[in-house]
Amino acid sequence: MAMQTMHSKLQENAVYTMPPEALTLMLYDGALKFCNQSIKYVDEKNFSQANETIQRAQDIIREFQLTLNRSYPISKYLDSIYDYIYRRLVEANLRKDTAILNEVRELLRELRDTWKEAMALARQNLAQN
Repeated sequence: MAMQTMHSKLQENAVYTMPPEALTLMLYDGALKFCNQSIKYVDEKNFSQANETIQRAQDIIREFQLTLNRSYPISKYLDSIYDYIYRRLVEANLRKDTAILNEVRELLRELRDTWKEAMALARQNLAQN
């Protein structure tokens, strides 16, 4: 038990010291994980767990919206995407619809992959300067 507590503390410290761009990537990965779990739970007719994992994905999307830096022109576009994803997650939860969850998963995957690419380009630009 002590080893598990120490591991939890190390993970918590890693999150607190993580650069914002890495934390964003981790959140995208988390939202994808919750979508995958939700699809599995809906297929298994485990609606209680599906509800919980969909809500966790919703929480991540809401966090993205609340922390969005609105000083960039792309912010309005991202906010509308996040709003759409959030509404689709609510609908998927109400209907327990895997087709909607698959749609959301693909949107999240595209956002995550774009974010990873942007991080790589930023690192490349820093290395060149």
